[in-house]
Amino acid sequence: MARSAPTAPGTRSLISDQDLRRPRHRVAYFAVLTATVLLFAAAFLFPLYWMATSALETPRQFAAQTPTLLPRSVHTDAYRDAWTQLDIAHFFLNTVYYAAGGWFVQIAVDVSAAYALSKLRPVLGGAVFAGMLASLMLPAAALLVPAYLTVSDLPVLHVSLLNSPWGLWLPGAANAFNIYVLRRFFDQIPGELLDAAAIDGASRLQTLLRVVLPLSRPVLAVISIFAVVGMWKDFLWPLLVLQDPDKQTLSVALHRLSTSTQQVPPTEMIAGLAIAAMPMIVLFLFFQRHILGGLSAGAVKG
Repeated sequence: MARSAPTAPGTRSLISDQDLRRPRHRVAYFAVLTATVLLFAAAFLFPLYWMATSALETPRQFAAQTPTLLPRSVHTDAYRDAWTQLDIAHFFLNTVYYAAGGWFVQIAVDVSAAYALSKLRPVLGGAVFAGMLASLMLPAAALLVPAYLTVSDLPVLHVSLLNSPWGLWLPGAANAFNIYVLRRFFDQIPGELLDAAAIDGASRLQTLLRVVLPLSRPVLAVISIFAVVGMWKDFLWPLLVLQDPDKQTLSVALHRLSTSTQQVPPTEMIAGLAIAAMPMIVLFLFFQRHILGGLSAGAVKG
């Protein structure tokens, strides 16, 4: 008697395929699934909707005791006044400058570290990599005080980096998660390619720039998105380092304006928050596939 070939395992789900074929179970399954998706979408999207629409109301409408789901009337004055009177444009450019510089420094340091650990394999490289991974288990708040003391009085040089862009860029330059993701990707590049480049006379640096980096554009895109988003949304560290009001980021400036004696209408403040959030929303809409792919990059077995 011939033995039947084993069937491929199906995708695991909360309900079996046999139960899903029954009409009553299928209706109940998709009803629960739809309700769950709508509930999670509302939980994440409603705060953004409330922020965008509240800035379209007048201060009197915003302070009304009975809130409405839709604005009673649409006014764009709050967005215009926030851009001009709160000097949002200046702090917006500050944030763009810090995010661009932080991205460049992170890419330069993380790529160099991952390339050295993956391909050059220095002495005690494994111990250094283990130490980097161990640092991921430390809460960020526990590192604030030592990082601030280091930045305020740089060892050996005794230079203060407060109110300097380097005070933002250097502490975040060596990102352990980015180095881990890059190293896992570099490990998959065949060594024969690097040997061929070396036979052609390429140095280690030339091999990195002309062979490794062009092959690593997908993972570099993911790391770049994470670096820019991290620099843009960071609040606590820029609040500590950038004490000069003219050099502050947009989030820190909005916090300072909200707590200052200057009377800022609440709709202008909410409009400033909406403007601050807009670039990251656009970035996510354009690069959501790379962001979602990057979330599982560290979990893929090489």
